Amino acid sequence: MKKTTSAVRVFIDTCDCESLVHPDIACSIDAVCSSPAFKELLLALIDTAAFSEELGQEFASVGAIQGLSACRRLRSCLSHSLQSFFGLLAELIAAFDPATGMKWAVFAGRVQQSESGQTRLLEWLQQGEDGTFYRELADRLVSTKPHAIYPTSVYRDSNAHVVSTADDQTIEAVMTSTTFTSMKVVENSLDPQQTLLRDTYIALGRCVCLVDQNVETYYGEKLEQYFDYHGIPLEKVVYRAMEVDKGIHTVERMLGDFKRLGVSRNEPVLIVGGGVLADTGGLACALYHRNTPYVMLSTSIVAGIDAGPSPRTCCDGFGYKNLFGAYHAPILSITDRFFFKTLREGWLRHGIAEIIKMAIVKDAELFSDMEQVGPELIETRFGTWDCEPGDRISTLSRKILAAALRSYVEAEYDNLYETHQCRPHAYGHTWSPGFEIAAGLLHGHSVTIGMGFGAFLSYQRQWISKDDFERILNLISSFGLSLWHDVLLDDEMVWAAHEKIVQKRGGNLVAPLPKGQIGQCGYLNDLSRAELQEAIAQYRTVCVTYPRKGVGIEPLCSDVGLEDPSTIAHRIPTTDTKDDGQNGHSVEILSGVSS
Repeated sequence: MKKTTSAVRVFIDTCDCESLVHPDIACSIDAVCSSPAFKELLLALIDTAAFSEELGQEFASVGAIQGLSACRRLRSCLSHSLQSFFGLLAELIAAFDPATGMKWAVFAGRVQQSESGQTRLLEWLQQGEDGTFYRELADRLVSTKPHAIYPTSVYRDSNAHVVSTADDQTIEAVMTSTTFTSMKVVENSLDPQQTLLRDTYIALGRCVCLVDQNVETYYGEKLEQYFDYHGIPLEKVVYRAMEVDKGIHTVERMLGDFKRLGVSRNEPVLIVGGGVLADTGGLACALYHRNTPYVMLSTSIVAGIDAGPSPRTCCDGFGYKNLFGAYHAPILSITDRFFFKTLREGWLRHGIAEIIKMAIVKDAELFSDMEQVGPELIETRFGTWDCEPGDRISTLSRKILAAALRSYVEAEYDNLYETHQCRPHAYGHTWSPGFEIAAGLLHGHSVTIGMGFGAFLSYQRQWISKDDFERILNLISSFGLSLWHDVLLDDEMVWAAHEKIVQKRGGNLVAPLPKGQIGQCGYLNDLSRAELQEAIAQYRTVCVTYPRKGVGIEPLCSDVGLEDPSTIAHRIPTTDTKDDGQNGHSVEILSGVSS
């Protein structure tokens, strides 16, 4: 029996929506709360196994996945303010019945504007006819379901079991932590009629927002207009977010701003930018109060399908990429191709590398879609230039973004804390971290060099056919991405990269490679220095047969207006983070590169 979804359906079918339009909002709230179906729904929500796989399957089976996040947050419904509770309830109902959901959304708006909006639901219920019941329920929940009555975060759950010897001199414990998050591909998220951000922040009374400096140039005014339209105060802090800024100094500044603004530990910070801001802002949130939630509004492709939803927040240190970090996923990740309109071609190409990565090792249909659409994806800015919403390129672009995001999340979230190294989304990231900075390469180009070489190793071992090997290299090359850079001829550097990644991966190479066929992944663990050097020499002879001899279009950071990272890897920038002209950073560039 589908307990939770059945309770929602019964409530929708039996609730008298006429009470929602009563001129006295207090009377409307009382009428809703006194309904027997309301009490049954409330108890079902509190008792829901909110973080279980079964609940997700239950909502999927009735076509109501869009209400799943609201349902999970409503496990702690008694602790919510009335405006927050009815807003989430409207979202939940809309997933089952959009027309009825609209009525509840209007009602939630009335509650939000009323003097009662900030009253906690439990407080309201305890003052009603069933006050004794709800007081006794609250007392029981303190010991049986404390997350339901006094949550620190509605997005997390934790449990443990402990055993000890009779004298307590040895104690053994197992701790579990469960997190849920939502990812949405939306169109024009800053259009006032798109209410996703409004619904997230309206009950909080404000929005604390970190913005990429170059995003501010293009979209700062639009961001302010959005929150002004909805009457939500916006506390906006602007950061330069180039690769050179991805250091602990940036994270420290963010922590200082959080303290200055009084960010609470259950107040989601909004991060608007690309991969660098996703990494550094996410890490700052992980450190602040040890667990401050955040919403990621991604403005680049890399952020939208990779760095944005990634739980691996990080910053560089001591000349190493991503040396410091924490596992801290956003509570909501938004991918919106509207922002791609202002990306230079070099940044689009760089971001597409991460889509190709997931296609090769995770999603054969995505790979075919990428072959079908080709460079038109760049030319039309993912169907946002000179295209109508129903055009083929527009439809395919949405499909590609969504599939890449889903493939990435399936791989990443199944191994949230990197407790093992069988990670398909690390394809192309085995040797590239060791030569990317030294070569001055854009991250996407260094990754595709790693992917092309990895495909060669796979073909060499007969893990994939010659046809699939050539399809992989042809797809990478068709988007103007790199298959080759002469940095691969630096044997000392490449072997040092090899040794560092083995150390990082717990003593194993575990290089993810396509295996079997496109869309599937295997792992190479044994490769000697001599074998690596010989394979690179053979791979070079293959690359010279491709356009530009395998070299990509605008492969270097300096090609797209960034400083050459090889010249500043050991230098901490001292320029003001709001400066948009120093150090060669062009304001035409929308956002930084991902980890």
